[in-house]
Amino acid sequence: MRLKRCEGLKRQGYQFVKPGSSAAVKPCLWCKRSLTGGGQCYKHQFYGIESHLCVQMTPTLMCNQRCLFCWRSFEYEEPDTFILQPHEIIEALPGLQKKALSGYKVNPHVPEERFLEALTPRHVAISLSGEPTLYPWLPELIDRLTEKNYSTFLVSNGTKPEMLRRCRPTQLYISLDAPDKETYESLCRPSSDLWANVLTSISEMSRQRSAVRITMVKGINDHSPEKYGAILKDSGATFIEVKGYMYLGYSRKRLERGNMPEHTEVQEFAKSISEYSDYKILDESPLSRVICLERGV
Repeated sequence: MRLKRCEGLKRQGYQFVKPGSSAAVKPCLWCKRSLTGGGQCYKHQFYGIESHLCVQMTPTLMCNQRCLFCWRSFEYEEPDTFILQPHEIIEALPGLQKKALSGYKVNPHVPEERFLEALTPRHVAISLSGEPTLYPWLPELIDRLTEKNYSTFLVSNGTKPEMLRRCRPTQLYISLDAPDKETYESLCRPSSDLWANVLTSISEMSRQRSAVRITMVKGINDHSPEKYGAILKDSGATFIEVKGYMYLGYSRKRLERGNMPEHTEVQEFAKSISEYSDYKILDESPLSRVICLERGV
């Protein structure tokens, strides 16, 4: 049954490290666009990450939230029966990326030099699917990637602060998708009472380069900017990203197109949050509907 379910993810472009495991790689849209010269992810604009040199991966498909805005499918999740060691995952990354991008070698719009660069990725975004802090050897995975000269972005929902304290990525992302517990529980639908854990994780972000990600879902969590501001003041995060929800993937089964804000609405909401915090607007990407704020600018 597990392998049959994984076939569904394979059809979506997932490249699994080993049959039966849930560690996987899937190049994002921006990686492919970067290869053809069609632009790069806003992370290039904000943080200098070259999209065609970036591997989007996950060490686990498990998650302890069921966020309404998540574009991923929950139906493919099941307990990890085959958990890979960090070295097994790292050794497989270049080969899986090569396999996933193999069709671009003959694309006339892809320069040979850029394609060859993409076969030697230098950045790993641990953000594909699932909640990475549920993977038991996450700190070792990140440390080993660092030893291999990869830069790393770790994207987490912040529900396991004890695990995050042990992780040393190049940049830590923590999601803050609600200004209060009531909104959090109705939008993110956690498996247990986890709101206090999220707040704890956010309050400890000053120990490293970090960013808080707020996914703005129109009509659901785009309220109480003063509450967001109060949480962010205590965060110590280097950056804040206010990003509009995109009506994509499996989220279309849970939300309406009207829940996707226009970029001007994201701008206004980010401005309101800025007024209640010590973060100021630094940059923006209208195409991705995201605003970047930085403390003390």
